[in-house]
Amino acid sequence: MKVGCIQMYVAYSDVERNFTTAERLIREAKLQGAELIVLPELWNTSFALKEIETLADIEGTRTKAFLSALARELSVHIVGGSVATKKDGKFYNTMYTVNNLGQVVGDYDKVHLFRLMDEHLYLTAGSTVNRFTLGELEAGGVICYDTRFPEWLRTHALQGAKALFIPAQWPTARIDHWQTLLQARAIENQCFVIAVNRLSHKKENFNGHSMIIGPWGEVLWTGQDDEELAIIDVDFSIVDEVRERIPVYADRRPELYKQVVQEAGT
Repeated sequence: MKVGCIQMYVAYSDVERNFTTAERLIREAKLQGAELIVLPELWNTSFALKEIETLADIEGTRTKAFLSALARELSVHIVGGSVATKKDGKFYNTMYTVNNLGQVVGDYDKVHLFRLMDEHLYLTAGSTVNRFTLGELEAGGVICYDTRFPEWLRTHALQGAKALFIPAQWPTARIDHWQTLLQARAIENQCFVIAVNRLSHKKENFNGHSMIIGPWGEVLWTGQDDEELAIIDVDFSIVDEVRERIPVYADRRPELYKQVVQEAGT
């Protein structure tokens, strides 16, 4: 499957500009042959958390309609990064995924909120696993800081995900952590990791370096530090072969892990 990664500049609090940019790049990705397209985290608002009350997409209505219409028109799957939403009076960092029929197949609120950027002061944490199917691909999705919690990503893999999609606004100062953690998550879960990071006009803040990593931990593509649209042909079928060669899932001892956790809590 040809995967289109949209590493885009996200304008701070300029929702209209960001929607225009996203549509332009989604259409360009389709022209270049993409069958599945991935956007970065909070691409509608950036980290304009102090302004989220006026900027958030109410019930995600605009974003879902936007992604669904484009997916249906272009016949592409879209992992819609994430957007700031307001639902039932609370604010969330929400990831919508739509298939090539325009159907919303994934609706996920970021579970781990990043205190260093005050997310916990403005956002409500989600509590559900994000598993979905795109064509024949069994996949899962998490958002940025979630990546630092290996047990959460393993939960998705245990439910059958062969690819993990990770939209992010990962800061330049810790971009080495980003690259190392993504490879580790791919290796330990024996799955593909498709991670798309944003750009800011001040590159010392956010500098891209999006990545696609295979289940052996091999880096298939790395973005640079400018706006970039990459189309990468990914063979998701090799996941089963990798898991057969090193049977990590068969050799797990979950009863022991559960016991240790229970003892630690006493």
